[in-house]
Amino acid sequence: MPTASNQASPSRLSVDAPHIRYAGADLLSLALIDSRNHTLHLMAEFERLVPDLRFASDLSVPRMNEVLPPLWLLGHAGWFQEYWVGRNTQRHLGLQCPQQPTLLASIEPRADACFDPRLSSRAERWTQIYPDLGVIKSYLLETLETTLELLDKAEPTDEALYFFRLALSREDQLSEQFIVMAQTLGLKLPVPPMSAFASRSPILVPATRWLQGAAPGGFAFDNESPQHEVSVPEYEIDAQPVSWAQFVEFVDDGGYDDMAHWSESGQSWLKEASSGQGKEYGRRAPRYVEQIGVASGAVMQMRFGRMQRMASSASALHVSWHEAQAYAHWAGRRLATEVEWEIAASRLGGQGFRWGDVWEWTSNTFRPYPGFVPSPWQQGSTIHFEHCKTLRGASWATRERMKQATFRGFARPERDGGFYGFRTCAL
Repeated sequence: MPTASNQASPSRLSVDAPHIRYAGADLLSLALIDSRNHTLHLMAEFERLVPDLRFASDLSVPRMNEVLPPLWLLGHAGWFQEYWVGRNTQRHLGLQCPQQPTLLASIEPRADACFDPRLSSRAERWTQIYPDLGVIKSYLLETLETTLELLDKAEPTDEALYFFRLALSREDQLSEQFIVMAQTLGLKLPVPPMSAFASRSPILVPATRWLQGAAPGGFAFDNESPQHEVSVPEYEIDAQPVSWAQFVEFVDDGGYDDMAHWSESGQSWLKEASSGQGKEYGRRAPRYVEQIGVASGAVMQMRFGRMQRMASSASALHVSWHEAQAYAHWAGRRLATEVEWEIAASRLGGQGFRWGDVWEWTSNTFRPYPGFVPSPWQQGSTIHFEHCKTLRGASWATRERMKQATFRGFARPERDGGFYGFRTCAL
């Protein structure tokens, strides 16, 4: 029977591509194995870099509010899959499943108490005592085995496959959180260099009416639905995210000093970010940047525990929404709206529109679409509405199968720890 430890990873072309949202049981089972292998590979890297991680606590990792304990992330991957698939006697109902389904008992007696995010705050997860790493790994292997057995018997309908597809997408999101955590902690995770591309001119997009959101059929997160028609005036959009070369100009022109470019909330964020630096507005660059601009124009950024010179044509990285908004104001432009970004990503690939290196801030507050119906798992969207700004696209750390033009990411505007960048618009 295939498990995450003994089944060879399928080719990326078959299991790590956007069409996985429409996959049937055979391809979906391979993708679930691939995702679990990837999760366990990342945890193996954490074990190598943080030797004490094997013990039943996360005291070996510095406590930081913006990241979650590694053992919690790992256990949550197994818990989520078991809760909504293995234990859920109403999984065949798909989106019609109740928020509190009828459940079987977990194979891990402490699973709910340790790994259900509804039962603990982020701060409490750092003080919790978890099962040992070996126990959690066994839990992940056993839950995957059950999932694959149930998938083999599932009806070939979107409803019957919904929770299997959701579990896959959730675990792929968690794997990127592991990589973000490694960057936050300065762990020397082996990662590829950031891509650098030749600059292209902005693209003019004619006025149109657009069906925003995911089309019916296959899988989509609840916040991508329902599709609804939007009237969009003509606009101009950058062909690629703002580069380091462009951001250096903003810095050298005093962009961090001129409060005319910053919103009121952005100014408050600057003050908080500058606390202890001896200046009212001491921040002078995106997060992890140690040197930027001035005479050389060089950007030196700490990346996974290594100081690196960033290519001038690479996308600016670890930018908060406040910084993105200030840059756009300085440049006489604005951040793209969600629908403008979605149209460009869907239509303009042949005209040089490039995305997928960094998550991209948009101007929109994260809100439900008209006619929104929450999914059974409301932690994914509903509790975040109105509190976050919307991100579009994907980053270099995102699995290829997660790169969908309709996908809506989100984060609080002060967040800069993720792989966040932005592009601008005009008209």
